[in-house]
Amino acid sequence: MGQDLIRYDVLAQDALRGVIRKVLSEVVKTGLPGEHHFFITFLTSAPGVRISSRLREKYPELMTIVIQHQYWDLSVNDTAFEVGLSFSDIPERLLIPFSAIRGFYDPAVNFELEFDVRDMDAANSQDEDTPAPTALAPVATAPVAVKPAPAKAPAAKAAASKSASKEAAPKPEADDKAASEKGSADVVSLDAFRKKT
Repeated sequence: MGQDLIRYDVLAQDALRGVIRKVLSEVVKTGLPGEHHFFITFLTSAPGVRISSRLREKYPELMTIVIQHQYWDLSVNDTAFEVGLSFSDIPERLLIPFSAIRGFYDPAVNFELEFDVRDMDAANSQDEDTPAPTALAPVATAPVAVKPAPAKAPAAKAAASKSASKEAAPKPEADDKAASEKGSADVVSLDAFRKKT
């Protein structure tokens, strides 16, 4: 088999990141529809990621956020999205390039995307002419309220609702320790949040 000089794998991942961009752009316009909400895992050390030093210290490699009940000032451009969330009752503003996203999961419809870190790092090293993500212009929007999950939610959805009440679902500390012992970033599987059928 010949060498893939076109890099279809990278093009496919870029296209799938476009799905996330489109979904978040729609949420900016109309809010979260129905029971939809998102778990977004990203590489905190990726170029262009802007988070507080407190969060970077706590999550030196990977972090998962939840966009569900309480978030504010969500804004999206071609290369990144920016959102306000609260962590332990401390408001934070995060800028996350789409290229830093390692996982996207919508438990309402069991939709999941995972991205390969190695392929994107290789593509980024070849694509040095690509401009770095820039801060987005602030958008004056009120916090979006979404109906709470039903009382008889499955365990995964209940866990998601509990995490969302804190406005973020960082990875459990045990996973952080295991990831830092490995010394490399791995694609995070979000199977723990899937509905059990």
